[in-house]
Amino acid sequence: MQGMLGTALGHHQAGRLTEAERIYRQILTLDARHSDSLHLLGLIACQSGRYDVAVELIGQAIRLRKHNPFYYCNMGSALRAQGKIDEAVAHFKRALVLKPDYADAHNNLGNALAEHGNPDDAALHYGRALAINPDHAEAHNNLGNVCKEQGEFENALAHYGRAIAIRPDYAEAHYNRAELKTFHRGDADLAALEALVRRDDLPANKVPHIHFALAKALEDSGDYVRAFEHLRQGNALKRRQIDYDEKSAVELFQRVRNVFDSSLFDRFQGEGDPSSTPIFVLGMPRSGSTLIEQILASHAQIHGAGELNDLDAAVNSVLGQGAPYPECIPSLDGAALRKIGQAYLCRLPSSAGGKVRIVDKLPGNLLKIGLIRMILPNARIIHTMRDPIDTCVSCYSKLFTSGQHFSYDLAELGRYYRGYKELMTHWRTVLPPDAMLDVSYEDVVDDLEGQARRMIDYCGLPWDDRCLSFDKTSRRVQTASAAQVRNPLFRGSLQRWRRYEGGIAPLLQELGNDTSLSSRPAFHFQFPQSSLNQVNLRSAEFANYSR
Repeated sequence: MQGMLGTALGHHQAGRLTEAERIYRQILTLDARHSDSLHLLGLIACQSGRYDVAVELIGQAIRLRKHNPFYYCNMGSALRAQGKIDEAVAHFKRALVLKPDYADAHNNLGNALAEHGNPDDAALHYGRALAINPDHAEAHNNLGNVCKEQGEFENALAHYGRAIAIRPDYAEAHYNRAELKTFHRGDADLAALEALVRRDDLPANKVPHIHFALAKALEDSGDYVRAFEHLRQGNALKRRQIDYDEKSAVELFQRVRNVFDSSLFDRFQGEGDPSSTPIFVLGMPRSGSTLIEQILASHAQIHGAGELNDLDAAVNSVLGQGAPYPECIPSLDGAALRKIGQAYLCRLPSSAGGKVRIVDKLPGNLLKIGLIRMILPNARIIHTMRDPIDTCVSCYSKLFTSGQHFSYDLAELGRYYRGYKELMTHWRTVLPPDAMLDVSYEDVVDDLEGQARRMIDYCGLPWDDRCLSFDKTSRRVQTASAAQVRNPLFRGSLQRWRRYEGGIAPLLQELGNDTSLSSRPAFHFQFPQSSLNQVNLRSAEFANYSR
């Protein structure tokens, strides 16, 4: 049986999961209590995104061998993938009790703590992993992420560089470094990316990272034609690896408009919790929401909490998991609305030092503006806007950590933007004028003080000059704009889309007349015809345990 297990492990380590799974199952037909095979089958399930199956199988292995640290560590990874962070933390800690020098467990515990909003504790465990194994590439990459979020960019670049030196094909580290670094023609790191993208032995779910990193490097060096070609390839590959139901996504906009009509707001006027603590910053991704939060969070009385999932959690805590949104809303009464509002408030992070407002900067809350108005009628809602084409091209140029599945195909991206725009028009129609403040990214760039004063006044707070020095504010920023908001405002991102005008015809066609084009002269490049081909392929997304 040991020979069979060795053969299966060889297949497993080489990525031949089907062959490995077949042999593990053969072993279990001979010995149903073979804990290693149960554990490794669970690991394959985790790698394949079947987290419920993984938890069941690894749980069986743990019940058979309660003192194996590797079982607990991989159970923690499966639980973390399910979003059960507290349980994951407990399993990683149990693994470390059994094996204190377990570098992978320290690294994985760091990931869970970072996801739980404890970056300092996360950094501590990444450091412990590196003390045990200085060549732990994942710990270097993850510690680099913590440094980036805290604005310590030189340290972040050093850790990314060390991770790449240890593992030259470490795709995530290459992508993370590219997000922070400015490349130039002849750059050795750019050459390394070009060599890496030509390889045919990288795991399929890692290749998009290299294309997106190379696109960023080529754009920095002014080679926009090749940059767009790698954007096109990276997006097409990513689109194949995700399951995006465009029909359901677009229909959701219409369903929300149908439910939240004027009569619904008339019926529930005056209900909800009266707290004015929350400030919701929302809009399309890449529309300037991180910048707006950073400006607000520079105020002495405002805490920037980042992208919270507390609104969904509050609804689920009152209505039960899986309540159909938005159709569940009209059947509620005032008491239920108050409970949801209070549940949301209870979940907000505590803020000290005289802060009286908390910013929740989750872009997708744009689908819940009506609900916010009903459960928290005194909350402030700031809607961030940006040139439609710049917004969409910026989305297309980012490999998001999670979600935003609409962004990997130009035509789908344009249709999603149209649905968003129609929904925002609906909210302005059915809600009073003071329910929401529209803030344009371009206006902030042109008149920072005027727009900052306008936002602070809308939030009902006295002016604070620190809002004008937002780039000096020390706080954790986890979004794709973590680097940009550490710098003063610049105009380089305005009309950036014109660099790629020759390749974005499907997007422009879907946006139609809603493009807000400026009269600035366009860049003209000849793009390969393949750049215009659209991809509409689907497959399951691979699991990724590194931050």
